[in-house]
Amino acid sequence: MKRSFRLHHLPVMGVIAAALLSVPALAAGPGNDPAALAKIRDTAMSSDYAWQRTEDMTDLIGPRLSGSPGAAAAVTQVAEAMRKLGAKVTLQPVKVPHWVRGIETGELVEYTGRPQGVTQRLVLTALGGSGATPAEGLVAPVLVLKSFEELKTRAAEVKGKIVLFDVAFDQHMADRGLAGHAYGQGSAYRRNGPRMAAELGAVGALVRSVGGAAYRLPHTGSSGLLENARIPAAAVTAEDSMLMARLAKRGPLSMKLVLTPQNLPDADSFNVIADLPGTEKPDEIVIVSGHLDSWDLSPGAHDDAAAVASAMAVFEVLKKLDYRPRRTIRFVAWMNEENGQRGAAAYLAAEQANAGKHFGAIESDNGVGRPFGLRASVMPQSVKLFAPLQAALQPIGANVFQRQDVLATGDLAGLERAGVPSFAPVVDTSSYFDYHHTPADTLDKVDPDILRRHVALMTATAWYLANMEQDIGRSSVPKP
Repeated sequence: MKRSFRLHHLPVMGVIAAALLSVPALAAGPGNDPAALAKIRDTAMSSDYAWQRTEDMTDLIGPRLSGSPGAAAAVTQVAEAMRKLGAKVTLQPVKVPHWVRGIETGELVEYTGRPQGVTQRLVLTALGGSGATPAEGLVAPVLVLKSFEELKTRAAEVKGKIVLFDVAFDQHMADRGLAGHAYGQGSAYRRNGPRMAAELGAVGALVRSVGGAAYRLPHTGSSGLLENARIPAAAVTAEDSMLMARLAKRGPLSMKLVLTPQNLPDADSFNVIADLPGTEKPDEIVIVSGHLDSWDLSPGAHDDAAAVASAMAVFEVLKKLDYRPRRTIRFVAWMNEENGQRGAAAYLAAEQANAGKHFGAIESDNGVGRPFGLRASVMPQSVKLFAPLQAALQPIGANVFQRQDVLATGDLAGLERAGVPSFAPVVDTSSYFDYHHTPADTLDKVDPDILRRHVALMTATAWYLANMEQDIGRSSVPKP
């Protein structure tokens, strides 16, 4: 135990190099033989390891927002589990934001036709990075807007108001396989709306929750507010956003808003890194990963506990089979994806000079709905090289291979810009945004059989990349 903690302050590659010098050469595994890939797939499909680790993280710890006791407990829990699998574990230090949610209430206090003595309570939740109201709250008129264009045309009306961006999540788009695009459209208002309203003198900002399933659930997320202009900002439920839009058509509308979050000094945390050393090319790296933190409203079962557990299970499956990869397979549980991506930045800073030794990187961060295959930022001429992997995954319906120029998958975006090809599962996300960033993202939403399919996909892909004879080239993401 003491030895592992001394490793915390060493560069990651230095730790690997030291470790490799102290262990004998490993016997090579079976490579990418079709029979070996089939064994990996079938072993994963019979394992409940990922379910058990997801259950541990969600039921025993719960929410894991960066800087919280839950996030610290998750670091310890995952590191210990990976050590039990025999992996070489490193905790990479990361300074993370420490934002704490406080009281959050909203109430409509004035509107045309309001009966005497009647007010209406709103269901809302503060956005990450939100500023605070006075302890007693603030009362201000509400300005309801439908777009950024309307914000521009009505800019003179913003000062002194609480601005509400009433922009609906496009569930029709999500139902047809474009949930990510629907989320991107909606999250632009959550990320940029409060900042733009603050610049125009708003005293508060509200956004309609970005997600489907209008069951009066507020969806939190990062606000994008700047340090010197942190106005109170919250997400309101779709139902309450529509209510305010209707009342605003009748006449002036005012609300009382109470938000008391705190932006505390940065906290100490860690990326959890674990390595299965390669037998022939141990200095070449294949990453398999998910992010360890979650928002504070829920245990984050889909976002992203089950994905972290799937990545952990890669090591468990290979240990069962006693398969040893040619390249080093590196598990990473990223810290602070949700509200800063500091973990990804710390890893990139440590590995920038070594990016050329990263053969490929996998991240799962889109929920654990039914997996259909992979997205990949490989060169067009490399697509054909993955046919054997597709064949191995065909029996579980996960043989789709979608090549894209850029994946920009959260924690891997910096590595991808540095030339590392990125890979991510293609999954059914039609219902993912029903509970994304809400109190409803709980273990019961995860299907154990579908989770096994994720493990099969992640393990087969990590193994395949770690044992490829051919060079798949580098990604070619345009520099920003």
